[in-house]
Amino acid sequence: MREKIILICEVCLSRNYSVYKNKENKERMQIKKYCKRCGTHTTHKESK
Repeated sequence: MREKIILICEVCLSRNYSVYKNKENKERMQIKKYCKRCGTHTTHKESK
């Protein structure tokens, strides 16, 4: 089963992406993605 999560930029705290991940994985996801607001690639974390 997969669940939908929202990724938040660490720099400007904007909610840019929504992705799916396995429910079995309990760790919070961290991905480097492009932030439209900042204009650069930044680390995005899974929201609570």
